[in-house]
Amino acid sequence: QVQLVESGGGLVQAGGSLRLSCAASGGTFTRYVMGWLRQAPGKERELVGSISWTGERTYSADSVKGRFTISRDNAKNTVYLQMNSLKPEDTAVYYCAIRRSGVMNYEYWGQGTQVTVSS
Repeated sequence: QVQLVESGGGLVQAGGSLRLSCAASGGTFTRYVMGWLRQAPGKERELVGSISWTGERTYSADSVKGRFTISRDNAKNTVYLQMNSLKPEDTAVYYCAIRRSGVMNYEYWGQGTQVTVSS
């Protein structure tokens, strides 16, 4: 049974940094894309960033480009989201998710971790 467990969320002041981690277990994740999505109250879920199995291809939403960096450690089946220069509008529940390469929808999801940025 595939499980994704996020950690690293919390409360931070604007301009601060947080690093989210997501550990995957219960499967073989070769050729899986790992991603981070977020959802703020009253807003639609947004893809923040994703990274291919090799790490060669990454995607970052325009809203976080230059501030957030996604990376992965395949030996640990873990994906990270380094968030710098945080803004109050980054406040949301952040979800880790994975999907097979070539599949559009994310298949497995973590439980989510709250990130709150105070002004």
